[in-house]
Amino acid sequence: MKVGMLTGGGDCPGLNAVIRGAVRKGVSAYGHEFIGFRDGWRGPLENDTMTLGIPEVRGILPRGGTILGSSRTNPFAIDNGVERIKDNLAENGVDALIAIGGEDTLGVATKLADLGVKVVGVPKTIDNDLSGTDFTFGFDTAVNIATEAIDRLHTTAESHHRVLVVEVMGRHAGWIALHSGLAGGANIILIPERPFDIEKVCAQVESRFATHYSPIIVVSEGAVPAEGGGMSLVSGEKDAFGHVRLGGIGDRLAGEIEKRTGKEARAVVLGHVQRGGSPTAFDRWLATRFGLHAITAVHEGDFGTMVSLQGTEITRIPLAEGTAVLKTVRPELYEEAEVLFG
Repeated sequence: MKVGMLTGGGDCPGLNAVIRGAVRKGVSAYGHEFIGFRDGWRGPLENDTMTLGIPEVRGILPRGGTILGSSRTNPFAIDNGVERIKDNLAENGVDALIAIGGEDTLGVATKLADLGVKVVGVPKTIDNDLSGTDFTFGFDTAVNIATEAIDRLHTTAESHHRVLVVEVMGRHAGWIALHSGLAGGANIILIPERPFDIEKVCAQVESRFATHYSPIIVVSEGAVPAEGGGMSLVSGEKDAFGHVRLGGIGDRLAGEIEKRTGKEARAVVLGHVQRGGSPTAFDRWLATRFGLHAITAVHEGDFGTMVSLQGTEITRIPLAEGTAVLKTVRPELYEEAEVLFG
């Protein structure tokens, strides 16, 4: 069997571990052949391929990013996109496809599976917002990077007696903010699921200064104030999947706090630093297991499925189920942390 692989959407640590796990097991245990498609769905769309075998995956386990490249290409937004993908898969003799990505990449995979393409999905997103799996690889690395940054910012905040606002990724789900904020001892955590009261935020800032400590605020890029949503948008630009570009809430929040409290405030935007670098041990472990189980699903002909972490076990669920809804922070998880704020 000849198996194609692609990685779509935003890159994250652990993608190479998936590729390595699938290829090594596929070749050594099953005798399968592999072909890599470059830059997400652009690869099969434009027939841009690369050789993918055991020599190509040696040494990539600790590397961040993806050797296959990535993009946010949406073949369903391109004329004859689906037909071109089917034709190019057939031209390359591809019997099955492993698609590694988040809600958009796997959303495309779900539609293609419904149209007869033999595909198995692997869930990937640093946001940890796919409902079909307990954790996605890349999330643990992002949280560790954000936590280290928060640890470092505590000392400079205290030295200069200023508010520091740390903006982390999280368009619709505040998992990175909640986990890193709790681990880093943040005084306020603001997430998309819970519109914030700017007056309450400022009161907490002043309360913190009253105890002679400087506050650290962690905010998801998609967080919005209770009185309106305009603070979070940088522009109206949209990607191929219709997502508006987010960012800037950290700067706007810092400006508002400084104006209302008179306390000096600065914003630190971690941005793509959270995506880069070597994956943590947990992400290497999870991504490798996903790769091993994905190629087994292909070998067994269990197409239209996604590998998933349930507890400590890797299972398979329908692709449609894995991308049906976004997994957001439950109210009780946020509320149990609120006692630490201020």
